Amino acid sequence: MSATRQPPLLIVEDDLALQKQIKWSLDGWEVVTAHDRDGALVAMRRHGPAVVTMDLGLPPDPDATSEGFRLLEQLLDADPNVKVIVLTGQNDQANALKAIALGAYDFFAKPFEPELLNLTIARAYRVWELQTENQRLQQMHQPDALAGLVTRDAAMLRLCRTIEKVAPSNATVMLLGESGTGKEVLAQGLHEASRRKGKFVAINCAAIPENLLESELFGYEKGAFTGAAKTTPGKIETADGGTLFLDEIGDLPLPLQSKLLRFLQERKVERLGGRQEIAIDVRVVCATHQDLQGQIRDGRFREDLYYRLAEIVVEIPPLRDRQGDAVLLAHAFLRRFAQEQRRSLAFTDEALTAIDRHAWPGNVRQLLNVVKRAAIMAEGNRVGCDDLGLPVAATDRTGDDPDTLDLRTVRERAERAAVIAALARTNDNIAKAAELLGVSRPTLYDLLHRLAIKT
Repeated sequence: MSATRQPPLLIVEDDLALQKQIKWSLDGWEVVTAHDRDGALVAMRRHGPAVVTMDLGLPPDPDATSEGFRLLEQLLDADPNVKVIVLTGQNDQANALKAIALGAYDFFAKPFEPELLNLTIARAYRVWELQTENQRLQQMHQPDALAGLVTRDAAMLRLCRTIEKVAPSNATVMLLGESGTGKEVLAQGLHEASRRKGKFVAINCAAIPENLLESELFGYEKGAFTGAAKTTPGKIETADGGTLFLDEIGDLPLPLQSKLLRFLQERKVERLGGRQEIAIDVRVVCATHQDLQGQIRDGRFREDLYYRLAEIVVEIPPLRDRQGDAVLLAHAFLRRFAQEQRRSLAFTDEALTAIDRHAWPGNVRQLLNVVKRAAIMAEGNRVGCDDLGLPVAATDRTGDDPDTLDLRTVRERAERAAVIAALARTNDNIAKAAELLGVSRPTLYDLLHRLAIKT
């Protein structure tokens, strides 16, 4: 379990004498108290309790249960893992059933046995610890879909876990994102995680002239047109049993959109010049950087095709929004190019700062090209801002301010951002990262554990 301090127990009771009695009977726990719903919600935000004992009868109507049930729902909305034990004199089965149905951990009627309540609280803490540890391990888990992706950004890790969940199904997946964000890498990860035995076949709908694209997709029979010297299967047929990746689907001409829609509905293709339909078992993944909804409004993209392709939609964040990923990727790219050239190369501190602060409008593709050029052009073994073509004091990177004012959440976000940035700057060197952060190595290890950051 985590070495961090155990969160407190919150007691919500409007009868102050009974509140003290409950607190006294639970002297083995660190306790915070509240006497009404508003006070309980403030304590929830301030202390983040793991377990709550609460009365259902709360002001302004302590003889009814409406305030108690409302508080129960709000506590679980604030933290679905919190274990709420309902203590109430409203001793009837209907209230017990409703409390459990809303998500309460347990239900006690007053008067209660202190020993039994202590045992139940201890069990609730144990369940909370196990769930918290399980979530931490899941956050640190690198999904199979990440095999070709270098990231430590929380949003990208969630995205890849989504890809991993979707992979075993046959659902059509649409990847949306700016150019250079890694859509094809994710599509390949999706294919590898799908356990399909066929090939991963990619086709760029924007790179092939319209008059050739149909034959590329659907294939053709010998003699179907001038130059068709032999029967040739199309990309769809080649991907049978595997995955077909349609890149830049927004550039697919309208006539081919109709034919692709028919294939998606029937799962059969007919080659150009052919008369026989061929059944195809293929997973379709598509990608685009364009606004397909806008194209639908303009009549340039079929709405029915969009909904066939968009069974699962995955939006890939740009590199500028991925915390620490620019520097992490830069290190990986420099290692690769240094090995290719049999050189020993490393970034200067100014170069790392410039990489971290740059907006990277071309995303990962731009970063890759910049690092490759720098690895070739660097005079010595240190890659600086001049080699990268970046200003020393780049300040064009922007970040979104957090919406929440909750200090615990803000502090955790700041700690996570600082630790990820330090690890990226030092290329995962724990000793150097700890020195950069001004903490000891044991403290940094505790932070890595608590924040679920994998090195």
